Amino acid sequence: MIDRPAPIDEPPSRSPGTSLYALIGAFVRRQLRAYTSAAAMLLGISLLVVWIPRQVGTIVDGLVAHRTTAAQLVGELALLLAAATAIYFMRVGWRLQLFAAAYRLGVELRDRLYRRLTLHGPEFFRRHRTGQLMAVATNDIDAIEMAAGEALLAAFDGSLTLVLVVAMMTLGIDWRLAVSALLPFPMMAASFWWISRRIHAHSRDALERFADINDHVQESVNGVRALRALGLEAVSGERFSELAGRASAANLAAQRWEAAYEPAVGVSLALATVLSLTMGGYLVWHEQLSVGTLTAFSMYLGQLIWPMFAAGWVLSLLERGKAAWNRVAPLLDEVPAIADDGTHGTLVPGTVAARRLGFRYPGTGRDALADVAFELPPATTLGIAGPTGAGKTTLLRLLLRQYQPTAGTVEWGGARLDAIPLASLRAAVAWVPQEPFMFSATIADNIALARPDASRAEIEAAARLAAIDDDIRRFARGYDTEVGERGVTLSGGQRQRIAIARALLTDAPLLLLDDALSAVDTATEARILEHFARERHARSVIVVSQRLSALADAEHIVVLQHGRIAEQGRHRELLAADGWYAYQWRYQQLAASLEAGAPARQSDGGAHPPSGTTSRGDGMAVR
Repeated sequence: MIDRPAPIDEPPSRSPGTSLYALIGAFVRRQLRAYTSAAAMLLGISLLVVWIPRQVGTIVDGLVAHRTTAAQLVGELALLLAAATAIYFMRVGWRLQLFAAAYRLGVELRDRLYRRLTLHGPEFFRRHRTGQLMAVATNDIDAIEMAAGEALLAAFDGSLTLVLVVAMMTLGIDWRLAVSALLPFPMMAASFWWISRRIHAHSRDALERFADINDHVQESVNGVRALRALGLEAVSGERFSELAGRASAANLAAQRWEAAYEPAVGVSLALATVLSLTMGGYLVWHEQLSVGTLTAFSMYLGQLIWPMFAAGWVLSLLERGKAAWNRVAPLLDEVPAIADDGTHGTLVPGTVAARRLGFRYPGTGRDALADVAFELPPATTLGIAGPTGAGKTTLLRLLLRQYQPTAGTVEWGGARLDAIPLASLRAAVAWVPQEPFMFSATIADNIALARPDASRAEIEAAARLAAIDDDIRRFARGYDTEVGERGVTLSGGQRQRIAIARALLTDAPLLLLDDALSAVDTATEARILEHFARERHARSVIVVSQRLSALADAEHIVVLQHGRIAEQGRHRELLAADGWYAYQWRYQQLAASLEAGAPARQSDGGAHPPSGTTSRGDGMAVR
């Protein structure tokens, strides 16, 4: 079956303006046990790491003074070996605890992002390209994971090591040596601040360039047939090379600034070494310091390398994380255009009514719909016709609440649609769009998309109603045939009929067909419509179609022109009115007769079906 994400406890929604540090802080509080155990192991590591130079200094002084026996030396070396072994196991342990917690943050963020995306309407996806959203869900959240994991614990480890080492250098060795060694550190801190600002800008640019590549690849793969048909493979390849070059340059710029941390650390530590050895040599020469103590101090000075490199690494990860969060946060904060605050109970079959409905797409200067009104009683069919661009699909999108009307209202059973929770509304509506989407799964899985628990018998029954069962059985694996990405192995008519079977399987009280029979022949269309008439039960149906034969049996037909109702009535009434509908009917019947090789017969106002058709028992003319 098609995979569905497992539900997890969703953390509290962020408020606008929440920083990356606030996000990580809230996550750490919720994962306190994991972070506390990792911090405890890091504390143990730091204490042992600080103890080792002190122990080495004691051993050196003992050997120089000939106070240490062979047995004592072996025992002291065994202690060093035990400390090194403990450090090894604790390093493995804190990584296991840390990264397991950081990955949970990634899961939470991706889940929150996915849930948020499912709430947005078409306008949101018009502004945000699919490839860009995929890049945010992968690369950007990976950067935030690193900030919450590697950066956080590296900061803790480095800071703890720095504090302990400096304390031992100052209090346990000699404060004069410590002061001389720490003199270059303010210069290093200033350089770190300057470098981190550049890393942030280049990291954001690198993330955006990666998103551009992702978007191009996604579009190219989906449109590979068009690219091949137009001979544009080379052009697409050149565009990809250009985008890859930009991404490489952006990443190289970020890496170049990250590499600047190492020279800053190296120069600072070199100066610290020179200053401390100069001061140490002076103190040893004047017998104010032993050779073993100077050796221990030199080892402590070497241990400052990790905190310094950790500081650079942490700043780099945090800047990458902040750049990524600045891209993720607006998507999590963006309020869906359609408010989901309805409190109406479970929907039951009832009259669907439009009251002076109007809508204008954002950024346009004219109404897509204006003053549209109709009523659809339960268990009846409404046909919607009209020329291209008349607003037919827009009307269905308003019924689905993909958009909010700019005027008027839509009601179901007396309740306004905006008073009905979106989940309840969409569970009560089965929709077959103009271009149905097929998932990369089996035919059976695609039919059972909305009812994954449906039995094979129910799936096959829905397929027979949609007149696709025979086609499916011709495949070698039948209902277990993989359709490929977006149903690439299926014809347009097969995709449409599988989508119809999917809608019929839900048994929703309202069925919306948006030109869903355009890719099937008239004979197949007639079979499907006949099945609808026989098996509709209490289902209401709204059929949008350019092919008027699909609407002739509807209890009421609405003709839209320029977003307004130009004609309405039953099939015979519209033919008698001799308007746009009657003209299109005569034209389509003539075309069908010529296609069948039979001359068209003059219709007497449309009361009788033209030559080449037969009358169904329900009064619908079928070729």
